[in-house]
Amino acid sequence: MQNQILTQPAATIRTKVLIVDDSALIRSLLTAIINRQHDMVVVGAAPDPIVARDMIRNLNPDVLTLDVEMPRMDGIDFLEKLMRLRPMPVVMVSTMTQQGAEVTMRALELGAVDFVAKPKLDVSKGMEAGAGEIIEKIRMAATARVRKVAPPQAAGARPVLALNSRASTEKLIIIGASTGGTEAIKEVLLPMPPDAPGILITQHMPPGFTQSFAQRLDGLCKIRVKEAVDGERILPGHAYIAPGDFHLAVRKSGANYVTQLSDSEPVNRHRPSVEVLFKSAAACVGANAIGVMLTGMGKDGATAMLDMKRAGAFNLAQDEASCVVFGMPKEAIAAGGVDEVCPLTAIAARVLTQLRNSGGVRHRI
Repeated sequence: MQNQILTQPAATIRTKVLIVDDSALIRSLLTAIINRQHDMVVVGAAPDPIVARDMIRNLNPDVLTLDVEMPRMDGIDFLEKLMRLRPMPVVMVSTMTQQGAEVTMRALELGAVDFVAKPKLDVSKGMEAGAGEIIEKIRMAATARVRKVAPPQAAGARPVLALNSRASTEKLIIIGASTGGTEAIKEVLLPMPPDAPGILITQHMPPGFTQSFAQRLDGLCKIRVKEAVDGERILPGHAYIAPGDFHLAVRKSGANYVTQLSDSEPVNRHRPSVEVLFKSAAACVGANAIGVMLTGMGKDGATAMLDMKRAGAFNLAQDEASCVVFGMPKEAIAAGGVDEVCPLTAIAARVLTQLRNSGGVRHRI
């Protein structure tokens, strides 16, 4: 009998997840949802950050899910220490309240990769209904680039770029982002001068969180940042963020650009969808648009960015090295819709240089 070499299928490398939440119910629900997956496993569940600290040391998890309000130390204080001393992928588990939204924005600033919104009513049913999103975000977080967060700059320390001319009412800057996008968008908007062209932004985010996001940016930027309202005129020196659960598009009304909101079906599984915004820019703005694709999971907006380029727009994509998740930029590049690929820190300056070179600083009478 000939010797036979038996080969076993390679074992799946499972993502090790540590759950940190003071609610025994949430810990139980998350454990059940995660352990149903073939590629991940819960290695521990801690009721507070003090217990979690020792578990991280002993269990070496790949991803942490982290509650915000907990005894002995809240999730934000713990996250700040964690990202300074031992950076790792963190998915926040946050309540869908105004206060919860504000705290979640702070968590994303500190380096959390993404967040899951806790249901306010019927927690068991709500968590099961959102199981797909939870798993997707943990799976994505395991592949995300996580860096130590730099100390915050003093107010006014970041230079504001200049157009050195009157604002344009012809040009628009069109931005799409998803995972990691809140900090990437801030990086692009902070250097923008008060006379920058109008900016439209779709960031994948649920209802209740986009208002807090806009308010935080408005307090930091030289331009005005607000949640978009249906039918408002798009003005220079203003940025308009798609509200959670509404598509944002641009349309023409006479000589002006105006916003258009819609609660029509999700596109690419998203509402708001970058695809919707970019398609409207291709149709209505054409060569007067500058498109920017920032960090994000998936391919939302890639096809429409090619439409923008074919309509004459100049398009930029964030480079892989500076992305938290190089999904959406990668797909836009592969589709052929991108003119240049830039590190995040260079995008604002490149946008304004393009505006100057293309005559985008002329004021329309």
